[in-house]
Amino acid sequence: MILTFEINSEGWLDGVMRILSPNCDERPTGQIISLLVVHGISLPSGEFGGPGIEALFTNNMDISMHPEFKELAGLQVSAHLLIRRDGQIIQFVPFTKRAWHAGKSNFGGRACCNDFSIGVELEGVDDRPYDDRQYSILVEVIKALQKSYPEILTDRIVGHCDIAPGRKTDPGEAFDWLRLKSNI
Repeated sequence: MILTFEINSEGWLDGVMRILSPNCDERPTGQIISLLVVHGISLPSGEFGGPGIEALFTNNMDISMHPEFKELAGLQVSAHLLIRRDGQIIQFVPFTKRAWHAGKSNFGGRACCNDFSIGVELEGVDDRPYDDRQYSILVEVIKALQKSYPEILTDRIVGHCDIAPGRKTDPGEAFDWLRLKSNI
């Protein structure tokens, strides 16, 4: 079964779960969306399917739930989309707004990648293969994004590690870039 996605005029992917994140704002005036950043995340690290990611992106993280969460206290971050290992998609921020996913970043000599990018989180860790369902869903999401934002060319689909080298490593060495880009 091949899924196809549409993006509505407000920047939402039709037919997916929405959990609104307060961690976003308006993009700078005249900014053209031209970059897609692929991330990897799991909370706690290496554990999948729990509520940690949603709690982090909605500022509802109970730091007493796991020792690893203490370092996340007060952090305000988000991504546009999360693709869980089972293929479920959750959208936190409309594509028309600036999600706070990239942090200090640079692509092609331009700083502040949040201004002109879309952030997609894959539930995973750097050194463990991502699920087949995640690749299938990500490919179809990218096709919808490229239709709505044609400046997101295939060579402008990068990892967090590419825009914040030395600071970030995700989506990691287990992410199969050749597989992804050969299916777009």
